[in-house]
Amino acid sequence: MSADTQVPFLTQEAYDRLVAELEHLSTTGRDEIAKRIEAAREEGDLKENGGYHAAKDEQGKQEARIRTLEQLLKTAKVGEAPASRGIVEPGTVVTAVVAGGEETFLLGSREIAGGTDLDVYSEASPLGKAIIGLKVGDKTSYEAPNGRAISVEVTGVETFTG
Repeated sequence: MSADTQVPFLTQEAYDRLVAELEHLSTTGRDEIAKRIEAAREEGDLKENGGYHAAKDEQGKQEARIRTLEQLLKTAKVGEAPASRGIVEPGTVVTAVVAGGEETFLLGSREIAGGTDLDVYSEASPLGKAIIGLKVGDKTSYEAPNGRAISVEVTGVETFTG
């Protein structure tokens, strides 16, 4: 596994929630969409049938979500959030000065944030790649998608408690 290939981390609660979502989408969700498509199809001309096209679009999005969940659940490491050792790693809450402004965020999968108000950055994002493995007080920079260098200083690393 290369350094760029991070194994996604999920808490047991997040894993269970995603398994339930996948089960719902794969069964009830698919049935509901199929019924909506069939009902819209019965309305006639498909070229100008907005309900049909909306239902087909929703079906595509739902199938994409099913594939995403299947992949995530197949590859994720499930367990407790890592206890903070003062080192930035997936599943930790990081406080950092980013481009001059202080931010607190969860590093990892958006799926583990659940009902928290924390922003989430993937460890595969430019910011995530730049700070993974850093300790409190460490400074670095990373290149934003627009090519600009963004400075970062890690000021805190905590255990994610959900």
